[in-house]
Amino acid sequence: MPLPHSLLATPFDSGFTLAHDSYNAISLASNGRIYYVLSSDQLEAAGQMFEFDPKTNRITHLADLNDICGEGHQAHIPQGKSHVSFYEYQQKLYFATHVGYYQLIDGMDRLPVQAPDGYALYPGGHVLSYDINTGKFEDLTILPEGEGCVSMVMDTQRGHIFGITWPTGKLFYLDVKSGQLQLFPAVSGSGEAGTPGEDFRSLCRSLFVNPNTGIAYFSVAEGDIYQINPYSTSVSRLEKAHLRLDYFGQYTPTYPGSMGYNWRQIVWYEPEQVAYGVHGNSGYLFRFDPSTQQIEVMERLTSIPSKRSGMFDQFSYGYLGFQLGPDQETLYYLTGGPIYQDGKRLEGEKQIAKGAAKGLEYLHLITYHIPSHHYQDHGPIFYEDGNWPQYVNSIAIDLEGKVYALARIPRNNQVRCDLIQINAPLSFHRP
Repeated sequence: MPLPHSLLATPFDSGFTLAHDSYNAISLASNGRIYYVLSSDQLEAAGQMFEFDPKTNRITHLADLNDICGEGHQAHIPQGKSHVSFYEYQQKLYFATHVGYYQLIDGMDRLPVQAPDGYALYPGGHVLSYDINTGKFEDLTILPEGEGCVSMVMDTQRGHIFGITWPTGKLFYLDVKSGQLQLFPAVSGSGEAGTPGEDFRSLCRSLFVNPNTGIAYFSVAEGDIYQINPYSTSVSRLEKAHLRLDYFGQYTPTYPGSMGYNWRQIVWYEPEQVAYGVHGNSGYLFRFDPSTQQIEVMERLTSIPSKRSGMFDQFSYGYLGFQLGPDQETLYYLTGGPIYQDGKRLEGEKQIAKGAAKGLEYLHLITYHIPSHHYQDHGPIFYEDGNWPQYVNSIAIDLEGKVYALARIPRNNQVRCDLIQINAPLSFHRP
């Protein structure tokens, strides 16, 4: 297995100097344009939404998240980010907002319980839509009890939205046509608001919908898989399938610092009527058939240097940049690769209490062609100045196969998050 060549990443300047690490929050729309949200962790600034046109490389600022939530003149902890992808339904993009300003409590980033002077507490995340033809935003609902939206998926055939709130992990279902919001009790302890060693649970960051049934699925830190049925408005645990697999590693779900047995990212694959997901910490690709409740481990989807090292990658939760490409049969994955100095692998911290990088590592682009089971590491990714993208937990692929992400970019003696384009090859070496 030869080591791959490197790829070049081109950074863009969206003009948002306070942009902080962003998660998901980038997607391709049917008009061929890329839509993304840059996060803010500051009290004085909300997250910002942009549009990128691959044909002209033009960036258009679309909105301030506080403004489109109708909260632009309110002094409260802002709508700092969107933590979810965009889903298109009837020419509108649907997404949700999340808190970006945290309070450090017991060494962990928590939802603030004491508002800073002059501010009110976070009011709660909003579910929003954006009409790609008219440019009009619509505020559909606000999530209860001042919680943000950490995970969301949409059934783009029926107009049903499913999600998970942060930090307690409440489940919600929104019918776009009727506007009805249905809430369900949490099934993950007290979520990331819980006490480590007791009721703490890392929350699932990705759901998927079976388009044939309209049922949504998500995982929990203990490895169980649950389904949300919008017709019976019920949540239930699957009896036959779970993610407590030896290949994924061993975890204590009540402690922070990993996603536990949760899948990290998962997508529906129509030709086989199954979902393909990746377990973040181990990097294993798996196939999940909801009709038979069977899980099959396919391939370790990490970079070649990671495979050779035998070690987990440095991002404590694993990477979110996992998506089907424009051919709808090739998986793209942006993941880590170890750095070696004088023949020795750079090691990071052994354990951290949040989703973050334990140490430095490179970023690699991996593709996996599902019909042929062909894995390919396209190599580490660098900027022209020799630096490389870091904290990448997002991905979008345009209609020509170009890859985009939101990454840390060194600029003017500062580091901020912004849009990058990766010169990914348009053809792959398939057998």
